[in-house]
Amino acid sequence: MNSQNGTGRAQRPYDIVLFGATGFVGVLTAEYLARHAPEGCRWAVAGRNRVKLEQLRERLSVLNPRCAQLPLIVADADDHEALRELAESTHVVATTVGPYVWYGEGLVSACAEAGTDYTDLTGEPEFVDLMFVRHDARARETGARIVHACGFDSVPHDLGVYFTVRQLPEDVPVTIDGFVRSNAMFSGGTMASALTAMGRGRQSLRAAHERRLHEPRLVGRRARAPLGAPRFSREIGAWALPLPTIDGQIVARSARVLQRYGPDFRYRHYAAVKTLPMALGGPAAVGAGVALAQIPAARRWLMDRYEPGDGPSHKRRAQSWFTVRFVGEGGGRRVFTEVAGGDPGYDETAKMLAESAMCLAFDDLPKTSGQVTTAVAMGDALLERLRTADITFRVASSR
Repeated sequence: MNSQNGTGRAQRPYDIVLFGATGFVGVLTAEYLARHAPEGCRWAVAGRNRVKLEQLRERLSVLNPRCAQLPLIVADADDHEALRELAESTHVVATTVGPYVWYGEGLVSACAEAGTDYTDLTGEPEFVDLMFVRHDARARETGARIVHACGFDSVPHDLGVYFTVRQLPEDVPVTIDGFVRSNAMFSGGTMASALTAMGRGRQSLRAAHERRLHEPRLVGRRARAPLGAPRFSREIGAWALPLPTIDGQIVARSARVLQRYGPDFRYRHYAAVKTLPMALGGPAAVGAGVALAQIPAARRWLMDRYEPGDGPSHKRRAQSWFTVRFVGEGGGRRVFTEVAGGDPGYDETAKMLAESAMCLAFDDLPKTSGQVTTAVAMGDALLERLRTADITFRVASSR
């Protein structure tokens, strides 16, 4: 076991605690752990409702009889004493409880204080920036690794760029464009997080500004992720629409830390759309959603259409897929790579979160602490775990 986070960790009763285990993605993550956690892994499920936790344990025991004795931890997101006890009981916490800007800070704070590694599924830039400002310094002191965005936001993009950079020459300026395609649906929890983020534009800008005041400046290198402009991409034969999601920010933060990204790094993040009508209609639909999210009554109405805890059926998820294609250039070399998998928002996200937690708990990793990205904290180890778990990382072509 990786024991970088100080003394006393070996005496903790759990390797991993899954918080929010009875929600839609929480159940999928618990099922993944029941099937794939190593035999010696000491893990527990946590949430605010004991009855639901007991029902989940019964469900998991069908998948793995050893789960019949799975420990249950009752804790609420606003019960600071319960969160403190939870964080002090384990090496790693994985949480699915969002929107994180409403429900997430108590657990981040508890993990930073306890020197406990933390993973989540957030795609909320405001939350990530606030947690850096408020808890990065303490996490560095205690040795805790705070790793946000360990699902489809932003593992395929962060590790996909990490993989692509390794195919290019060292110590040269590097540019990479990423193009995302998927046919997947979303759940009530995802809708709630997205609408919350859309409705908090001013707060997000304020949090980003505050982070810039606290974040050390990069000296002698550049790492950036500009939004880019809509265009037709001949490289992939599709319309490229800039995605203003957290993924580009995560990639740029990995590039700031890892020298392998070169002296001048630039990443642009796009949705790939095959037809012109879709390319024209997509931004209009997003714009309408952003506008409605500014109106509290409209935001509540939209949230009510998708209750948290709901999500697509197993049959629908089985038909879902994603691909992220990367075009990287540097040192006179051009490379095309691809990350691909099944249902991104749920099955693969649960897999990514569970594998991230197990990677932090058991793998030999670089010595890091504070708020770090998946590429910085886990890099090769997580990439190989995901490959073993049937998420594709491949070089399509190069020249």
